[in-house]
Amino acid sequence: MEIGRVGVWHPMISKAPAEEARRAAARIEELGYGSLWINEGGGSKEPLTMSAILLAATERIAVGTGIANIWARDAMAMEAGAVALADAFPGRFLLGIGVSHGPLVKGRGHDYTKPLTAMRSYLEGMDQAVQALPKPPSPAPTILAALRPKMLELSRDKADGAHTYFVPPEHTSQARQILGPDRLLIPEQAVVLESDPTRAREIARAHLAYYLKLPNYLNNLRTLGFTDDDFADGGSNRLADAIVAWGDAGAIVKRIQAHLDAGANHVAIQPLSPEAPDLANALTQLTDLAGPLGL
Repeated sequence: MEIGRVGVWHPMISKAPAEEARRAAARIEELGYGSLWINEGGGSKEPLTMSAILLAATERIAVGTGIANIWARDAMAMEAGAVALADAFPGRFLLGIGVSHGPLVKGRGHDYTKPLTAMRSYLEGMDQAVQALPKPPSPAPTILAALRPKMLELSRDKADGAHTYFVPPEHTSQARQILGPDRLLIPEQAVVLESDPTRAREIARAHLAYYLKLPNYLNNLRTLGFTDDDFADGGSNRLADAIVAWGDAGAIVKRIQAHLDAGANHVAIQPLSPEAPDLANALTQLTDLAGPLGL
């Protein structure tokens, strides 16, 4: 699978009307980005279905789920969906799956007590399901949403790698050490083309607000040296700067390169907008970044 160095992650791709999402995917492909990632969260459309829609609307770009929630469908359905997409679009689909977060899973009526055990059992179920399914010419890689060492080890031992989110390059370096040299490592990196520090950090803190309510992210950040002081009052400048790359195009390119130098195979950038997630604004930023990124 040839996806280059840089792709795009954006929450509005899975929320926009289908025709708008198709046009955005085609534009992102035209700009030269190698991948497009769609999430499964509140208000988003079903990610495997959206993957098919976007793959059919494009010719080259890879589409990945970032992430498909294991609590939303059983292992057989997940594997069957991945096989169907891999068969229809050889070499262009990546299946990212994850255990999500305790508060969100409980809202679905599931028990989040042992997420690592749940993921291990789920992967075993996928392995069993694939035996009865048609074999696509190029199976889709399965990568896990992973932050902490044990889930990264599972990504190494039972999957094709890891998709990390809300992490600085320091985490990418640690993740690569655990994954070893042969597994995929694809971090997400939030970015904003804004050189005014005050405005840039306002945009960054609006992005941080949701994730600072989720224990998985806080616990991971603590292992990187951040403390409760960094999480207070919307997030410290240090945290905002670590999670969101801001400044001119050169500053954004430098952060992406830091992830690549730390061991990432590919970086999925998420353009942040001044008021709220905005697909049109994201496309403008992606257009401005394509040249400096050498796409």
